[in-house]
Amino acid sequence: MSKDLIAVKQKHQKFTPNMENYEKFRKSFSYKKFEKEISFFKDGTINAAYNAVDRHVEQGLGNKTALIWVSDNEEKRFSFEDIQKLSNKFANILKKYTVKKGDRVFLFLPRIPELYYCFLGILKHGSVAGTLFSAFAKEGLVDRIGHSEAVALVTHISLLDRVLEVKKQMPKLRYIFVIGGKGEISFEHEMKDASEKYTIQRMKKDDHAFMLYTSGTTGKPKGVVHCHYAILHEHLTTKYVLDLKENDIYWCTADPGWVTGVVYEILGPWSNKVTQIVYEGGFSLEKWYGVLHKYAVSVWYTAPTAIRMLMKERRAAKNKYDFSSLRYISSVGEPLNPEAIRFGLKEYGLVFHENWWQTETGGILIANYPCIDVRLGSMGKPFPGIKAEIVDDKGKKLPTGKEGNLAIKPGWPSMMNTIWKNEEKYNSYFMKGWYISGDHAMKDKDGYFWFIGRADDVIKTAGHRVGPFEVESALVSFPAIAEAGVIGKPDPTFGEIIKAFIILNPGYT
Repeated sequence: MSKDLIAVKQKHQKFTPNMENYEKFRKSFSYKKFEKEISFFKDGTINAAYNAVDRHVEQGLGNKTALIWVSDNEEKRFSFEDIQKLSNKFANILKKYTVKKGDRVFLFLPRIPELYYCFLGILKHGSVAGTLFSAFAKEGLVDRIGHSEAVALVTHISLLDRVLEVKKQMPKLRYIFVIGGKGEISFEHEMKDASEKYTIQRMKKDDHAFMLYTSGTTGKPKGVVHCHYAILHEHLTTKYVLDLKENDIYWCTADPGWVTGVVYEILGPWSNKVTQIVYEGGFSLEKWYGVLHKYAVSVWYTAPTAIRMLMKERRAAKNKYDFSSLRYISSVGEPLNPEAIRFGLKEYGLVFHENWWQTETGGILIANYPCIDVRLGSMGKPFPGIKAEIVDDKGKKLPTGKEGNLAIKPGWPSMMNTIWKNEEKYNSYFMKGWYISGDHAMKDKDGYFWFIGRADDVIKTAGHRVGPFEVESALVSFPAIAEAGVIGKPDPTFGEIIKAFIILNPGYT
């Protein structure tokens, strides 16, 4: 495993990071102290949607652009006041249809503007928002909408048939609002008549705000539920890990059907008053680089798979793009191979900063920050306020340099509230005072954490434990290989042998 240091002397050293000194910041940090960065109502209650949008309008920032929505042939811009009014309208629709506080309301939509302001409208109303990736098949809808007992759904006419085919398997679903066509309840008609004014529900810190279903290696997807107070951790990690500032143009490439798109494309960035890009279109280097170039993106948050795809296509692209606006780039979703970091340094003059978290954690817990050196392949260091350790299978702390379970001390604001209708599963995450992540990692003497693999993915071959990530990183460092996936294959002699699946770069056979 490479532990090279990259001396971070690139463009982003020309600005002062929000966190200037990691050790000093960590020692003085407490979540209670930083509650002043978000807004509570006078009675101590809170609403995450109010923090994301309405408080900025009240502070005179209503005309500031919140969202630049881009498709392959269209562009729409929305101010914070626009988002406030549109989300209020949808909250009023839920009120009209007698949706109650705590009821689940799901969004099954392409990445269109309605997805973003409806999500906030659900939170304002006090209902629980659920988001669904638009590629989900019928069975996936039943597993999520049906299991959550959602009472209302917003979908698009292009997706409606999929919903109607399984509607009978979701008996609690009473209302289906349809965008862009006839059938069920017309979203456009309801929005036209709805009031732009709404009294936002005052929520307790631990009241449910949103839920996401995450799949494991076995069984049905599990519903991970997060609370309104999670906005504190989401706000702070957006500010101090992604280093967002009010004048940034920010682009997170994630879909809100997954947790990154909810936390770092709706709640965290808007809580920090940031203008952001949403691109609703297919992937290609030309399209993505076109967005970076045309909109002068300054902070970019994407996934290692996308970076490797850009690496693969870059050979054929012409040098017609200007990346001078970029000052900070980051990645999440899977381990970032050292070769991808080297690519970023060569292509953009910047280092991709990796971070680690999960749907269950509700926000970034371990990260590389602008103020610390990046070690190739490392997840970085724990966010201030987070205590992370490596423990054995009995919850005992392991010495530095030893591989084991990555564990977090519970109690951070965005930790999941519960697993929907499965308390036994929720309790299984915790052992001897630790949240057990299910990931294997190690910590070095300088406090950097290194991902080994999922606990159930580590390959045991000839008495040795091998992390798939290490082998994959070695493979993609070879010029011919664009992508690599590694598994363990049963073997009578060695117990397991390593099997690799690879995708070649253009020009190689």
